[in-house]
Amino acid sequence: MAAVVPSLAQADSKSIQLHVDLSVDPAKEKEMLEIFHGQFGPAAAKQPGFINAKMLKLRQAMQGAAPARANYRFVLQFQTEEQRQHWIATPIHQRLWPTIEKTLTSKDYTVLLYDAS
Repeated sequence: MAAVVPSLAQADSKSIQLHVDLSVDPAKEKEMLEIFHGQFGPAAAKQPGFINAKMLKLRQAMQGAAPARANYRFVLQFQTEEQRQHWIATPIHQRLWPTIEKTLTSKDYTVLLYDAS
């Protein structure tokens, strides 16, 4: 009997997303993007359950207020929260996330966890 493998759409519908609003120092923006695209993203992509990682630069608030002082939103998507927790406990995450934090003007950032529905 063949194993049933969920389609990507099914995996996305039951996934989690972590949203983190970051205040990146404009003078360190290039450094942060190089770390994210060159090291952090590729390392995350190798983890079990990884779906996607994005770094979004705020252009403008179209309605309502933008997150205070945040100029970037980091979005990380995994199939489950347990798989994301496993990723953040890895030595490579423990080494790379602080390099991104060093580019911030404040480590007082908002972290929101969403369930896809």
